[in-house]
Amino acid sequence: MTVVRRAVLTAGGALTALALLAGCGGSGDSPTAAPSSSAAAPGGTLTVVATTNVWGAVAKAVAGPDADVTAIISDPAGDPHSYESTPADAAAITNADVVVANGGGYDEFAEKIADTDAAARAKTITAFDLRPDKADDNEHVWFDPTTVKAVADQIAQRLSQAEPGEAAGLAQRKQAFDARVDQIAQQTAAIGTSRPGTKVISTEPIAHYLLRTAGVADVTPQDFVEAIENETDPSAASLVEVRNALSAKQVTALVFNPQTETPVVAGLRDTANAAQVPVVEVTETLPAGVTDYLQWVDSTRAALARAVGAPA
Repeated sequence: MTVVRRAVLTAGGALTALALLAGCGGSGDSPTAAPSSSAAAPGGTLTVVATTNVWGAVAKAVAGPDADVTAIISDPAGDPHSYESTPADAAAITNADVVVANGGGYDEFAEKIADTDAAARAKTITAFDLRPDKADDNEHVWFDPTTVKAVADQIAQRLSQAEPGEAAGLAQRKQAFDARVDQIAQQTAAIGTSRPGTKVISTEPIAHYLLRTAGVADVTPQDFVEAIENETDPSAASLVEVRNALSAKQVTALVFNPQTETPVVAGLRDTANAAQVPVVEVTETLPAGVTDYLQWVDSTRAALARAVGAPA
């Protein structure tokens, strides 16, 4: 049986979504889908295009309410690993002052655009390249506080260069953002301090940096992790090992990505529920109705804390 990781946005579906959302792009503080028009933003408005709404939310926090921040992927069903860019995406990137990409093979469509457009490459901030530990090849760096602050700093610097008159406001917002990231990181670290030796199983390693900050050990078998990442079936032995760990309560919680709907991972959630092992949902894009990066990360932190019995 082949594991189907997630539904992928089709080019037609993406274009439809882009066209619909472009019309309300300036109506609120949340990043919207990339505009279908190639026209530049009017009135000298600072423009940022992010590959996902997570990085779009980070950009919005720094760029401020008057900036035009758009996200190419906002649909929780969309898989950045497999997303195929459209002409509208390329146009939005071309016209942006700054582009924020995750990198590390996560959003390869942005890398492909940059490879064929030197100007796009020059204006792109790649989060994965800013991670402090270059030996750590986990690409889900939006949960790493140091990397997120480095991206915020780059956004502030580059937008200040594009519009020097906005430099003071950008610096102030970036400072406030950093302070809140640090506060959440300290609260996350308190999880492991209050519950030392905590172990969890993960259906996918998207919470890698969150768990590392929390001091919580992810004891998922490596061959299971690699199989899920490669969209193949885990070995029978690793699947039995994971199920036994849950059934015997050898771990405190199951970290579950609800965007990965496969029989294998759904079965693990069922096993955890049957064993009364708490399930912590961790997503890789902002859920519907959530527009604030800091709110999202803090709510994920609190959910992990509650699941393992630490103060939330």
